[in-house]
Amino acid sequence: MKRRHFLQAGGVLSVGFLAGCSIPVIPKRPAAEYADALGWIRHQNGRYELLLPRIDMGQNIGTALKQVACDELGVDWDRVTVRQPHTQQIARVRATVGSESVKDFALPLAQACATLRDALAAGHTSGSRDAEPRPVSELRAFHRGARHVGQRVPLEQGHAIVTGASLYAADVRLPGMVFGRVLRAPVSADRPSQLVAWNEAAARAVPGCLAIVPNDRLIQRLSPGLGIVARTPGALDRIEAALQPQWQHGESFTQADIDRLIDVDRHIAGASLSNPVHGDTMDLTAPWDIDLRIDTPMAAHNAIEPRAAVAARGADGVLDVWAGTQDAFYVRDVIAKALDLNDTTVRVHGCRVGGAFGGRTICTVELEAAVLAQATGLPVKVQWTRAQEYRQGFHRPPSSHRIRARVRHGELVDWWHAFSSSHILFTNAGMPVWMQRLADLVGDKGVARGAELPYRAQRRRTGFAVTRLPVFTGPWRGLGAGPNALAIESAVDECARLAGVDPVVFRLRHATDPRMARVLQRVVETAPSAPSAAAPVRHGRGVACGIYKTSSYAAVLADVRVEPDGTVQVLRLRCAHDCGTVINPDQVRAQCEGNLVWGLGMVLHDRLAVAGAQIGPGSLGEAPIPTLREVPPMEIVLIDEKDPPAGAGETAIVAAAGAIANAIRDATGVRITRFPLDPATLTMRPS
Repeated sequence: MKRRHFLQAGGVLSVGFLAGCSIPVIPKRPAAEYADALGWIRHQNGRYELLLPRIDMGQNIGTALKQVACDELGVDWDRVTVRQPHTQQIARVRATVGSESVKDFALPLAQACATLRDALAAGHTSGSRDAEPRPVSELRAFHRGARHVGQRVPLEQGHAIVTGASLYAADVRLPGMVFGRVLRAPVSADRPSQLVAWNEAAARAVPGCLAIVPNDRLIQRLSPGLGIVARTPGALDRIEAALQPQWQHGESFTQADIDRLIDVDRHIAGASLSNPVHGDTMDLTAPWDIDLRIDTPMAAHNAIEPRAAVAARGADGVLDVWAGTQDAFYVRDVIAKALDLNDTTVRVHGCRVGGAFGGRTICTVELEAAVLAQATGLPVKVQWTRAQEYRQGFHRPPSSHRIRARVRHGELVDWWHAFSSSHILFTNAGMPVWMQRLADLVGDKGVARGAELPYRAQRRRTGFAVTRLPVFTGPWRGLGAGPNALAIESAVDECARLAGVDPVVFRLRHATDPRMARVLQRVVETAPSAPSAAAPVRHGRGVACGIYKTSSYAAVLADVRVEPDGTVQVLRLRCAHDCGTVINPDQVRAQCEGNLVWGLGMVLHDRLAVAGAQIGPGSLGEAPIPTLREVPPMEIVLIDEKDPPAGAGETAIVAAAGAIANAIRDATGVRITRFPLDPATLTMRPS
């Protein structure tokens, strides 16, 4: 049993404590526990303050956790204020990743709120008392009939968002603030480069130029940086042009090199599939009924908000950093170590993030701002350009899949899935080669996510290879689940067709988890009839389903229209979703819709190509995302049987792309094997 004390300071009843933390380079990921949650909720003069332990990055977790707090405290909505704390206000929490905010944080928060509620009821507005967690059956927030949980409520920060209030790191304005940028060689930061010359005199002559900052601490992996600081953001481009930095670099590579490194058939031939998922013994030499190769390219996060950070030395001597990060404590640790500071002298203020999807888990722009602020003694804002987002951030790695199967009498007998990718959790954006090789001994679970076959087969064999690439790869929405599920659901669809069985019936016959079967049944049972079309226009319907992190379930039904020239229009997407107890139905639907659009993007658009030894695109126009015109009507069916709450932010990605790809197959008879699709492969030939 863990115990903590109520602490009173300045008339505020505060349930919590501040724990001393070491300063590791590797991020700490502690589980959210009751003892920590005691520091998230406070009371003063009849009002409550919820210090949000998660970063709000579009999933609106502040709204959901406020619903839990209000129900457990038994108070009206307007009596609880939600604030994003800085790193000195709460104990360390794990990064906002993995669709874990409701799954792992709602219960500890409810327990802490129950403790606070009972303390106030007993008249304990000051002093201290022991406190301990209680069983879920005694908590009010998760019972049927709760006043806020499961209901529509005002969106926390919703008014501020639509009115343009200051919420994001780029919105921070400080007295005397100036603007910085760090210049790097035009090659991948995973390849060595060196700054050999620059025209400092010309740069300093540009109006508004304040400082040129060569500093060893500005290195990103193997890429040294040259800092520039200006009075206005507009002056940065002029200073960069006048500076004319000259870089020396080698070890060039092309897109063909990336493709060769990932080629699954090369890894099969070299017997390098050293990471097992399923390990059944089967005959790999006998003929296969299905032999399918699926390839997905590198893809960007394409967050609408380019990352930004502001750093300034406070009046108390502490270095304050405002950042749109998924892990404020890790940012604090990296800055403290890089600048030889104690973690108590660095204070990171987590800001709302305009899209992250796994891409804001490391420290990049935050360290740049801190170094420039320390060098100049001024508050400095650094905001990356879109080109920097592509060329200095990490991206979803490409993957290459070979799936072979044997089907007998309508039953899946043998399943062999071999695939190759690059690192996700063990990103080379943060790990040198030697550390990544050590990590490879335990396997990159991010690459494996979603690779477990959710269907019954007599024998299953799945393994994969992980190869370090010369460009940065790392977490992307759902990690490996999106590409892996796309490959699996494409192959399962081919198995159903080979067996002559309806794809839904085939999946239900082979489903091993009743909750997955339930979402599949729900998505089709009340669906409208499939559209029909007269030649040469082709219509098709596809289905896919899957499980995310063994706790959330989704099935998607897609209708598509394919024109004679191969152009694909997605007409309708219908998703059934089961993430256990639903705290906020509107936001769960919104997350499902976001995943469906990501699935559409995976099939139609997502691609980052290498050019000139770096990521080629430098703008959204060169790495497009689905437009509003391409987004079809979407229907979300939520299933809530009061199972424990689980994640919703990434679940539907296991079915979204597969359903669209299967619908295209249904319409055209062509199985897309390289993504995004090339419309030329679907062009109707004159008869």
